Amino acid sequence: MSGTAPSSGLIDVHHHILPPPYVAAVGEAAIGALLVSGRAPAWTPRHSVEAMDRNGIATAITSMSAPPLAGADAAAVRRLARQCNEFAAEMVAAHPGRFGVFATLPLPDIDGSLAEIGYALDRLGADGIGLLTNYGGLYPGDAALAPVFDELNRRSAVVYFHPTTSGAPCNCVAGVPAATLDFPFDTTLAITSLLFGGTFSRCQNIRFVFSHAGGTLPFLAERVRRLERRPEFREKVPNGVMAELQRLNFDTALSANRFAFSALLELVACERVLFGSDYPFAPEDTMTASVAGLKALGLADADLGAIERRNALRLLPGLASRIGAAAS
Repeated sequence: MSGTAPSSGLIDVHHHILPPPYVAAVGEAAIGALLVSGRAPAWTPRHSVEAMDRNGIATAITSMSAPPLAGADAAAVRRLARQCNEFAAEMVAAHPGRFGVFATLPLPDIDGSLAEIGYALDRLGADGIGLLTNYGGLYPGDAALAPVFDELNRRSAVVYFHPTTSGAPCNCVAGVPAATLDFPFDTTLAITSLLFGGTFSRCQNIRFVFSHAGGTLPFLAERVRRLERRPEFREKVPNGVMAELQRLNFDTALSANRFAFSALLELVACERVLFGSDYPFAPEDTMTASVAGLKALGLADADLGAIERRNALRLLPGLASRIGAAAS
């Protein structure tokens, strides 16, 4: 156990874990190839707790990042997803009040994913489900994935999205790592897929969270909205494009700067923005800069406090209950 749970401090909704079975399965080289550093971070749960303490972060909601759980053996991928989710749940138990979980799924395996949703939410007490922006080029608005989103909608789940590379070649601009360019654009592709695949309008009970201030979506929102002029797109968004986009939630990972924030806050209100660090895929100095950068934006105190903590507590009532129990 890591002491008493802080009763104040930031809540980080974009905080990754590297369970040993996952690292063994995908390989350190594959992880490192996606990152600016070029190498997989050395990480243990203790690293997270210590970095959080140094940066005033009370609680982190953990999730898996890219590369995805993948393989020809569906049973092996199911086992790996279960191992990762149980590893995350053990962190929650070992450090009361310090962690929550966005559980991973063995997509595009529909039956395996439906089973893991039940196990993660009902047995492990996960705070939500963490998905990637595509699975081998299959984007989330595709009809093949509808059973998964319908189940998450039935459960009024929180669904957190993290980018990965697409089925197209990545790192194609002078060797630039995927995390720099591919990831923001893939987030935009995923949001647009959910929008015009009809998932957003159909699944009104899901509370969606997207990484990195929505990638390039705030900048491109008006261009996306113009597709309403075509009947085949308009029928998928009966409430309108902007109405659907403005009910989404976004984190601040790698985005607590005036360039990204000015666009994001033109799209959504502060109540839709949550703090994220991207640790340990972004190193601790980036976490520190994210905390400081948010404070330097000149936000009203109420808006800053909402982004740092209160919005997450409202979105994740189970987390609020656990933090209160751990602190008492």
